[in-house]
Formats: sequence, C-alpha cells, structure tokens
Amino acid sequence: MKSAIRNGIIVDESMAVLPVTKREVQYSFSVYETIRTESGKPVHLQDHLERLKASCRMIELSHPFSDEMISSSLYSLIEHDAISDASCRILIVGGPDPLFFITYSDPEPFPESYYSEGVPAILYYGERFMPEAKTSNLLMQYLAAEEAKRKGAFEALLVNRKGEILEGTRCNVYGLYGKRIYTAADGAVLSGITRISVLKAAEALGFEIVYTPPTDTNYHMFDALFLSSTPYGIIPLSSVNGHVLNRRSWEEIRKIHTLERQWEKE
Repeated sequence: MKSAIRNGIIVDESMAVLPVTKREVQYSFSVYETIRTESGKPVHLQDHLERLKASCRMIELSHPFSDEMISSSLYSLIEHDAISDASCRILIVGGPDPLFFITYSDPEPFPESYYSEGVPAILYYGERFMPEAKTSNLLMQYLAAEEAKRKGAFEALLVNRKGEILEGTRCNVYGLYGKRIYTAADGAVLSGITRISVLKAAEALGFEIVYTPPTDTNYHMFDALFLSSTPYGIIPLSSVNGHVLNRRSWEEIRKIHTLERQWEKE
C-alpha cells in the first residue's frame, strides 16, 4: 500500500483527503508544488520550497509548516515507501487550521519519439489568474488540457487577449530564432523551476534571452518552438493547430536539454 504525508505524519494514502466542508477547500485557497525524484533524490528541492513560499505570500496564505518540516517529511516518505523515481506533490491548504500533504505517483512516461519527432500542440485562448503563483485554481488549465486531448495534441498553449503565447497548461513555451530565444517575462507566467535552468543553460551555450513571447500570428516564423517542464525537461513542438513547424534548430534544443539535465545530476 502507498503512504502519504498529512501534516508531517506518515499515513496511508487513503487518509490523504480534504474535508469538502472546509471553506478554503471549496474556494481552492491552496498552493502546491510538484517535485520529481530520481533514484530517491528530490530534484531542485530547495528551489521548489522557495517557490512554494512565494506562492503562499502572493495569496496571503499563512501556515506553520517550515521548509525543514516539509523537506524532512518528503525524505521520510521516500524512505518509508522506498520511492525511487516518482512525481511528488506538495499541497498546502490555508485557513484557520492549515493542512499540509505530500502524495506521489509514478512518473509519466515520455517516449524517446517525443524528443526526436516533437509533439503537437493547439492554441487555447484564455489567461490564468495570478499566473506567478502556483495555486490550485486550475479550471482553465483543465479545460484547455481536455480540449488538447480531444484534438490529439500533447499540450494546449495559452494565448492572452494580445495574441501572445505565454505558456502551456503545465509548461513554459519558447521560440528559437537564430541565437535568440523568445519567451514571456517572469511576471506574466509562472517562473518554472526547469525554466530557470533552461534559460541558464541556453545562455551558457551562447543564446540571448529575449523576454517577448511568440504570438498566434508569428509562431510559424521561428526556427523552432519548444516546451519545458519539470517532468520531461525540454520537448520540441512538431505542429500547432495542425500547422507543421520549422525544425531548423532542433539540434540546438537538444544541446540545451542535455546541459540542463546534466546540471540536475550534479
């Protein structure tokens, strides 16, 4: 049987539940982080904890759970269930009696073909509320992801009222043109933990970062478009809305991906 953490205590996974009558549950007054573990080691743990605290500050969610308590709880769960490779989810629900959970699941498989052949995406017109905070207000992302699924796409790219492609439902988005990488500014999107590493790796390889996102009218003009996320690193896009994209810089994308993943293992 799988275990979980509830307020710092290891419990059976069936006990990691939320009270439906709690006002903060009904209003999704909560924040979360998803952390990848490799061979029992959490990847970028401190970075995730820092972003968790930042999300709490943004929505004024007060809680008594320290970084030390959260990290020690995570390591206890890893040891107790002999977790090797997994996706661990930290959830904090606010209110007078805050709740803190850690659960985990098997990592989602990402076939090698995703990296060698790319994946299709669609455009979805909608804007996230408070995009820089990682909250549980995920209705729009759910609807966008379901539409992508219905259309046979890997991801839905979120487009704002200006026509800017800011991010995906669970990833950051980039356009590569020559030695420049175009992406949304941090304040307009969630500053992904992997995104930070990707941009550092790109700069180390000689790319200039331009904080201007691709748009719904110029995305086809880039040498390549690609996504980044904690679970899979970097994956190139093969098409958007059925329009086949350029692949001129896919080798450059692979170099960035290789360097970013190499840093994670150090």
